[in-house]
Amino acid sequence: MAELHFPWIEVAIVIPLLGALVVHFVQDVERARRITIGFCVLSLGCALAEWADFISLGKFEAHDHWDLLARIFGRETFLVDELNAPLMPLGALIYLVTVLATVRTKAERFSFSSKLLSESLLLATLSCRASWLLVFLLVAATIPPWLEMHRRRRCTRVYVLHMSVFSLLLIAGWGCRSWAGGSQGATLTAGALLTAASLLRSGVAPMHCWMTDLFEKVTLGTALLYVTPLTGAYAIMRLVLPIAPDWALQSIAIISLITAVYAAGMSLVQREARRFFCYLFLSNASLVLVGLELATPIGLTGALCVWLSVGIALTGFGLTLRCVEARIGRVSLANYHGLFEQMPLLAGFFLLTGLASIGFPATVGFVGLELLVEGVVDVYPLIGSAVVVAAALNGIAIMFAYFRIFTGRRHLSIVSLRISRPERIAVLMLSALILGGGIVPQPGVKSRHHAAVELNKKRLATMLPATDPLQNQEHTEHSSD
Repeated sequence: MAELHFPWIEVAIVIPLLGALVVHFVQDVERARRITIGFCVLSLGCALAEWADFISLGKFEAHDHWDLLARIFGRETFLVDELNAPLMPLGALIYLVTVLATVRTKAERFSFSSKLLSESLLLATLSCRASWLLVFLLVAATIPPWLEMHRRRRCTRVYVLHMSVFSLLLIAGWGCRSWAGGSQGATLTAGALLTAASLLRSGVAPMHCWMTDLFEKVTLGTALLYVTPLTGAYAIMRLVLPIAPDWALQSIAIISLITAVYAAGMSLVQREARRFFCYLFLSNASLVLVGLELATPIGLTGALCVWLSVGIALTGFGLTLRCVEARIGRVSLANYHGLFEQMPLLAGFFLLTGLASIGFPATVGFVGLELLVEGVVDVYPLIGSAVVVAAALNGIAIMFAYFRIFTGRRHLSIVSLRISRPERIAVLMLSALILGGGIVPQPGVKSRHHAAVELNKKRLATMLPATDPLQNQEHTEHSSD
């Protein structure tokens, strides 16, 4: 296996971990924020360097230069391939822009040390290939949001119940896979348990009420950081896709498709901005799951493209709502607020990120959604149009929210509500990615298509008997078409 020229992965993981220790002992909130931004920038730089180093190798996968855990346990632990190579920079970017967009009114309730710890867990999760360590990291990532709920004296019953079930299903599923041997019955049982755990973590209906509860009871920044990297989808790719049969994946795709339409419809009738965003996110995240579970090259390519576009666009969309909240408090969609004159840049960014999330032309989500629609229609000709219906409902909901928040009347304020310099930097970074990925989509789509083809080949090699090389070759050729 190829090797990176420098241990970028481990350094990217360790930097925020060290930052959490440093920030924990800093009492001044503004100084803690500046230090956190510095550590986030360093971590993002290492993640980008890892991506560039991996591209220069020209291989499908590579392991870290040191991989100290591999030296201890005797196997590669942190690997980078064409699936997670862009996901690590995306995760680091989400944390950086969220910290940048944290104004003073929010900083008192936003634990910077906890966020750096969460970033370290996320980067370790997205680069981990050792299955039991991946299970541990997925379970450990559920703790920081609970700590914030507990610190704010909010009821944690719903969150604890769902995350406990998620953890038990995840551990039982992989335990069944590891200890029960390679029999067909054990594999199906393990696949069912792991699938249920991943869908629960992704918020697929009817197991989604924990997510709306999370958005209500923690700061909006914490909720964004917990859900927008789509770690539930990553768990499906690493733990479920290699062992689940086609019929099982396609059945799950139908469930995800129903969730996408249901959540899009629910976003239309919400009267509170946080719940509106939660259902909008659930709808888009479910569309990603639809493509991942089709297990076809076109559908998988579209899903991998939409994964990146959803992460970028909905992070920006959520940060816009967070910036508005920092100025006027919780946002109600039952009334018009007329904030356009007070914050025109945020209004434009709200519209840009919202339209990018539904695949508007010349934005980063356009090509990915087109590929996803084509992949779904090829497998489900009769119900594939539900993807278009979900996107249309999401678009209507976004325009409804835009008019409620930024138009309808004049908002009078004795203080300026305009965007601050750090918020402007975050907005410009995300806007450049959204528009750049839409105007020049070919490099990203090519990379995602190659990753989809290789992942399908690896899955078929795992599923098909090694004693039937002719059948294996036929399936591989079919997946590459």
